[in-house]
Amino acid sequence: MDESRQVRPLDPERLIRALAAHDVRYVLVGALAARLNGFPRVTADADITPARDVENLERLATALQELDARVWTDGVPEGFAFDCSAAMLARADGWNLVTTAGRVDLLYRPTGVSGYDELAAEAERFDVFGVSLLVAPLKSILRMKEAADRPKDRQDAAVIRAMIDRDAEVDR
Repeated sequence: MDESRQVRPLDPERLIRALAAHDVRYVLVGALAARLNGFPRVTADADITPARDVENLERLATALQELDARVWTDGVPEGFAFDCSAAMLARADGWNLVTTAGRVDLLYRPTGVSGYDELAAEAERFDVFGVSLLVAPLKSILRMKEAADRPKDRQDAAVIRAMIDRDAEVDR
């Protein structure tokens, strides 16, 4: 395999800065969002739910092109080239990508939620690497984990539920 095509570890700073540089509207979801909310598990990828309007998809496509985005699959972990355009990004409900900033999953309609508008309305604003971004709160992440219902999601959901209960006790 070409050294330049090796899968790189997740570099959240590089990813977040690239998205911010192009004014991409998105909500950070998944384990990375949960981690910002105090969740203890480390993750190897970033999950984002971008707004799906044409202008935002054009900005997202430009950011992903700069990050040399390629389609990720188990069989081709270094990814394969695709037409990383707004039109192509709009054709699916999600994309599993590998970039020079690591693995990135685009989830337009994560399981358990309707998409960007719902998540943005509930999101909390975090300042990360000098960038202000929207992050799904634990209650939204819990809804997604419970709806996905995979073994790792069930484990994560139990921890997140305990964190939410603990926070509720503290607030009483």
